[in-house]
Amino acid sequence: MSASALRINGLNKAYGSAVALAGFSLEIAQGECFGLVGENGAGKTTLIKCILDFCDIQAGEISIFGTPHRQTAARSRLAFLPERFTPPYYLTGRDFLRYISGLHNLAYDETRACAMLGSLELDASALDRPARAYSKGMTQKLGLAACLLSGKDLYILDEPTSGLDPKARALLKREIKTQHGAGRTVLMTSHALPDVAEMCGRMAVMHRGQLRFCGTPADFIAQHGASDLEQAYLDCIADD
Repeated sequence: MSASALRINGLNKAYGSAVALAGFSLEIAQGECFGLVGENGAGKTTLIKCILDFCDIQAGEISIFGTPHRQTAARSRLAFLPERFTPPYYLTGRDFLRYISGLHNLAYDETRACAMLGSLELDASALDRPARAYSKGMTQKLGLAACLLSGKDLYILDEPTSGLDPKARALLKREIKTQHGAGRTVLMTSHALPDVAEMCGRMAVMHRGQLRFCGTPADFIAQHGASDLEQAYLDCIADD
């Protein structure tokens, strides 16, 4: 395996008496497209918050491209799209993309922005409209465009296909594959197991704050003697 984009070792996180992560360890190599799956409450969002230093941890270590996650420099090489992405309602699409470009120390490029919107099937005319006039799907596409235009080495995408129709989902998957093919690392959470099977070389199953499986989708299916990924997942958490 190549050098690590993300390394998590012995991570513990609790909210009072409620344990969110218990001894969680995971390593993702540079250039991987990696899927993180688990039911609601499994700890996926808490894990992402810990990676991004949005919350304190009780024990363990996290490094991003070899830099401890508590250091600001660790996040300079990543871009993040939250599950419930909501841009400032008063900004136009163009204003939002220009603002995000500035945060990434990039000059706003209208040509690149229009090309990215086109790859996600969001008409360029949306750049002139305020975010409050966007549908849920349009909002999600704007967030994805802002994230992918950053040109970062690591994309952390929390349920990136949320709110997208079937065609938009297919276009997003094509764009993620393009980014992966360019050598970028993608960590995505998803409830859509077929999407994980199609896009991700490896995957991890989280359950009750613990790692239940890490490996290829094919190995996961074979390990449980299942006919598909969904059946393997049900078997993996069947002790509940």
